[in-house]
Amino acid sequence: MSELATTLGRNIREKRKKMGYSQDAFALAAGIDRSYIGRVERGEVNITVDKLYEISAVLHCEPASLLPAQTTL
Repeated sequence: MSELATTLGRNIREKRKKMGYSQDAFALAAGIDRSYIGRVERGEVNITVDKLYEISAVLHCEPASLLPAQTTL
């Protein structure tokens, strides 16, 4: 996948772990399939803006804070 998807997935994983969520608990809280969350975190899929907002709501952060800076692309 793209560098963007990989970095976004890594940022989501780091934030999830900082908040103390297991991948299963996080998927349940977000209402998203656990296997899909795993693929997102590994950067294997491009997520929709809707999913980004759903994920950021559970992580209590702004969606933009999960996106990488343009200079890292």
